[in-house]
Amino acid sequence: MNGSTGETQAREETRVSYMTCPLCEATCGLEVTTRGREVVSVRGDQEDAFSRGYLCPKAAALKALDADPDRLRAPMIRAGEDWREVSWDEAFAEVERLLRPIIAARGPDAVAFYLGNPNVHNLAGQLYNAPMLTALRSGSIYTASTLDQMPKHVSAGLMFGGALTIPIPDVDNTGYFLILGANPLVSNGSLMTAPNMRDRIRALRARGGKVVVIDPRRTRTAQEADEHHAIQPGTDALLLFAMVHTLFAEGLVNPGRLGEHLYGLEALRAAAEPFTPEAVAPRCRIDAATIRRLARELAAAERGVAYCRIGACAQEFGTLTNWLVDVLNALTGNLDRAGGAMFPRAAAGARNTSGEPGRGRGFRTGPGASRVRKASRVLGELPAACLAEEIETPGEGQVRALITIAGNPALSAPNGDRLAAAFATLDAMVCVDAYLNETTRHARVILPPPSPLERSHYDLSFYQLSIRNIAHYSLPVFQRPAGQLDEWEILLRLTGILAGQGASLPVAALDDYVAGQIIARETRQKGSPVEGRDPAELLAALAPRRGPERLLDFLLRAGPYGDHFGARPDGLTLAALEAAPHGLDLGPLQPRIPEVLRTPSGKIELAPEPLLADVERLRASLDRPQPEMVLIGRRELRSNNSWMANLEPLVKGADPCALLIHPDDAARLGLADGGRARVTSAAASLVAPVRVTDEMAPGVVSLPHGWGHGQPGTRLRVASAHAGVSINRLIPDAEIEPLSGDAILNAVPVTVARA
Repeated sequence: MNGSTGETQAREETRVSYMTCPLCEATCGLEVTTRGREVVSVRGDQEDAFSRGYLCPKAAALKALDADPDRLRAPMIRAGEDWREVSWDEAFAEVERLLRPIIAARGPDAVAFYLGNPNVHNLAGQLYNAPMLTALRSGSIYTASTLDQMPKHVSAGLMFGGALTIPIPDVDNTGYFLILGANPLVSNGSLMTAPNMRDRIRALRARGGKVVVIDPRRTRTAQEADEHHAIQPGTDALLLFAMVHTLFAEGLVNPGRLGEHLYGLEALRAAAEPFTPEAVAPRCRIDAATIRRLARELAAAERGVAYCRIGACAQEFGTLTNWLVDVLNALTGNLDRAGGAMFPRAAAGARNTSGEPGRGRGFRTGPGASRVRKASRVLGELPAACLAEEIETPGEGQVRALITIAGNPALSAPNGDRLAAAFATLDAMVCVDAYLNETTRHARVILPPPSPLERSHYDLSFYQLSIRNIAHYSLPVFQRPAGQLDEWEILLRLTGILAGQGASLPVAALDDYVAGQIIARETRQKGSPVEGRDPAELLAALAPRRGPERLLDFLLRAGPYGDHFGARPDGLTLAALEAAPHGLDLGPLQPRIPEVLRTPSGKIELAPEPLLADVERLRASLDRPQPEMVLIGRRELRSNNSWMANLEPLVKGADPCALLIHPDDAARLGLADGGRARVTSAAASLVAPVRVTDEMAPGVVSLPHGWGHGQPGTRLRVASAHAGVSINRLIPDAEIEPLSGDAILNAVPVTVARA
């Protein structure tokens, strides 16, 4: 056989690979069939330890994402309006030329970072963003967390001592499921990693359980539920406080074995006193009798759980809402028990599985605040809603350069028009991104990562939020093209520049330093399985691995299931996961209180002072007049924020970007199905197609999140042909949720008129 024939056959060889889908929180297992460098098919992996063959439309579109001609495959530098492809060395030299003078003249705070949602779907981003941020020590850090889930991190941190110590519904064993502001049939969970939520909810009902959905829209999840109650957007905390009030008033508080682990019960009782069902019913539009019944049902359920998500996060009282959901679970004895809300034990990277169990330093916001409006820093970051003003406002610490990592804040952050205008005034902007999109069009340099099929994968974050304890590592399906840097290498080269070590610092040396720091920190951690061990010895034991694989292997081996570097020979290692292509089921969730706690008291803090201090603001809202019309967002099954709209398989069919409106409102405003409406807020005005539907509550309209493509200077041919409108243009950036800094994306007052 001559060389040419052999190479052709190798290119055309059909191969089956198994991987975890990197496109949403469900972590579904995929079976990917390839021929040479072409994806033939993407199917659900029937043998996957978690998803058992489930597949949603997003995963099937991985083929289109990998082959997308608009996906950037080489670094780009912009001069004026023109872009040109360059080598990696030239690109990083330009990054150094742009950033180092700004840092020298204005200090590190003049360089801001924005980390987008895809970073938590990416092993390199989860492991190598932190060293990059530490290298510069800029205080100007922004992420998508303050557009999404930060209230849950704050409430969980204050109650349990850790921002990722989040109780997860044990949905497969529960008998009563109360869902607020969440649509898990579309999101496949969300802060509840759970593939195939439709079948899980159907199984719950088939075994005699009950599902109740509280949402201003009759979502797909609500259509599968036993009950749906259309709440006034933004009033979830009032409803929950009235349920807490009912539990106290009717003697239904029964925490069970958790009683000895609760602190602040009487302070909580006093805080709930004003929120009677009669007081809150007119405001939340759920009658007092129903509120009492829901409280009684949750208390009486043998196994019940309350759960909330983004509709309950991205609102005016998001942190109080998330706190009260966990309070309800604790008061009814449904926290930390089978069928209730439980704490996963992740195999790698979880702070609540390392260190001394049962007690810790607790959680606090700060230190520091934003320069212009003095918004508190939370988990080291500032509110994304503050970014535009920090660019626009002169003075010491003014942001003059921006580095974005897999983020599109021009479409996802509040008041997108203002933010895009601010980007255009920057002295430098560098983006790690696969597309020339609405944000990266303002950059001077774009550094594209490889295809998701060309990199390994492990869900460090989502296995900390999973309804079962799971571990699944995926090898790359394809080898990276010659010359293409992996994302961790891109991030390390940026780290070298930001640290002042230059664009040509050897990546291997910096990677050794990062690995050494992580290992040394763990050996100093009291209670760690490797406490007191020699870091150099552990680093040598990980050879010859490098990059994310080396760090992941260390985290697994030092984790709760790990081999502890020989102390437990049958324990988990990365090699064991490589030998299990369908993943490993590490077992159901188990009770973890008190060992999971990291509070100073060693107890569950039912009434943290920062939350009690915010209760008066909630009480005052009872007396406010309600807007005639409010706007809420929504998510579609075929999309995930703004970053998959350029894939033809996901944008086929009816326009997903319609304004949903109730028939009574449509009749009153003279709107017809298929017509067009002008929606105006304090921030902007836009025109959208109308869909009249009784799935919306009266007085509430809805637009999906993540649209508004087709802007000048982008290269998104499919997305531009299905541009839609950006709901975030309508979201004012003047107000944020005060405890978490989260943007207020729901219950936005608007006027609606015929266009």
